[in-house]
Order: sequence, then structure tokens, then C-alpha cells
Amino acid sequence: MENDLQQLRRWIGNKESHRDTVTAFPVAALAATLDRRDPPPKTGDVIPHSAHWLYFLETAPNAELGHDGHPKRGGFLPPVTLPRRMWAGGRIEFRSPLRIGDAIRRDSEILSVDAKSGSSGRLVFVTVRHTISANDTVAIVEEHDIVYREAAKKGTPPPAGKPAPQAAAWRRELQANEAVLFRYSALIFNAHRIHYDIDYCRDEEGYPGLIVHGPLQTTLLLDLCRRHDPRPVRKLDYRATHPVFHQETFSVNGQPAADGSSVELWTANAAGCYAMRGTATY
Repeated sequence: MENDLQQLRRWIGNKESHRDTVTAFPVAALAATLDRRDPPPKTGDVIPHSAHWLYFLETAPNAELGHDGHPKRGGFLPPVTLPRRMWAGGRIEFRSPLRIGDAIRRDSEILSVDAKSGSSGRLVFVTVRHTISANDTVAIVEEHDIVYREAAKKGTPPPAGKPAPQAAAWRRELQANEAVLFRYSALIFNAHRIHYDIDYCRDEEGYPGLIVHGPLQTTLLLDLCRRHDPRPVRKLDYRATHPVFHQETFSVNGQPAADGSSVELWTANAAGCYAMRGTATY
């Protein structure tokens, strides 16, 4: 394992850059996916937080996709051999708004590669920093944590979650059915099979249902802030702790600090356990 880790750490410092244009349709489609009735976005409108994930999409040909639907390993990301890749969390700083019509650039760099052992076996964590600029001004600085895990052992249930508070000042209950997961996967051009292939989920990943995307849950947390407070979030620190499955009703929750400077955010699954946890700062 140590030899493998040293090889993977050769990717630290690896960089790539991409350019894109902030267009209106993805923002409108995201609003529909979130059950919002926002007015049609037009040139010059500020896009909501997390909508930057709708741009700079990876367009690997089908022939370059792995068995799980992700692009094959190597290239910009290190070639970790563990089969399961998940969105583990991250930290985002929103410095200035992005607007419809902006020409944008994303500069990415591998910051770290680390290995750990957990109850489910070996884990490899890769952290990537993305810096997004518009009009030569840095708009977003994001550190994204990716975790790679061993294959699921047949018959092993997901680990028990940690109970979340049952009450919150802000609370929304919903169910991410197949249509919601399909729409969000299409928006971010994500072919990861855990979000649409139920047989793959059950037979190969050991899950009882389709997985609700980590970035979709994070988007719902930021959308909850938007629904309850007109101020823009400046920073978000979040991490995934437990899966949410498509057939269960889950909740999106927020508890503002007494001084109003921040809000604790979390999604909770049907059993009332934390799924995604975060802190948003104004």
C-alpha cells in the first residue's frame, strides 16, 4: 500500500485548465430540478451558488468510460485502483458572483493524495483545488475531496449513521426519485451508474437503492439558505457521512447561529441520520 501511495503522490501538483461560458439553460434546468419557479435567467443575471458545477463538464467518449461509468483512471487524476469513487466533501469560497454571459476559466491542481484504513477497508483521498475566474477576477476557490474505496462485500449493509437533530429552524422534506436523479446526472453529464442503474447498485455496490448525488445534496443545502436568507453565502465547508437512497424521504435542514453569521446545514435520511453536513458562513 505504501509503494502504491508513493506512486500516486507523483500526481500532486498536476494541473489543468478549462474555459467555458455561463449560459442560461443549465441554470433554468437546475431550477426546475430543485422545484423552483424562478423567472427565466437572462444575460447579466447572477447564477445561484453551486451552479458553477454545471460548467466545465468532462466529455470523455463512451469508449473511455470505466465499468462504473466514470472516466477511466489516469490523466489529470491519479490512477487509483480502488473501484468505488465517491464525492466526499469540500470547501468553497464564493468571492464574487458569476453571471449569465460571463466567459469563465477553471484552473485545477491536485493538492494531496492520502491513504487510510477504515471499517470498510482501504481508502484513498484525493483533494483537488479549482480556481474559477471571470473577467480576470477570481470568483470561486474550491477544494474538492474525492474518496476511493474497496469493492463492497456482498451482504454487508451500509454502516449505521449518526443521529441528526430532529428539529431545525429551516427544514424541507423531499424525495429524490428516478426522474430527479436522471435530470441532475444529465445536468452535470455524470454517467456514474450508482445514480441510475439499480441492478448495478444492488449487485455490485451493495446498496439497496440509487444514490442521491453528493453535489445534489450540497446544492439543496445552499438552496435552503437561498430560500430563507437573501444574503449570499461566502463560504461553505461540507462533507458526506452517509448515503441517501432514491426511495426514501429525506430532509434538508438549517440551524442559523444566534448572531446570524453562519448556519449549520445537514441532510438527514429517512432514519433521521446525518447524510451531508456543512457550515455556511455569510
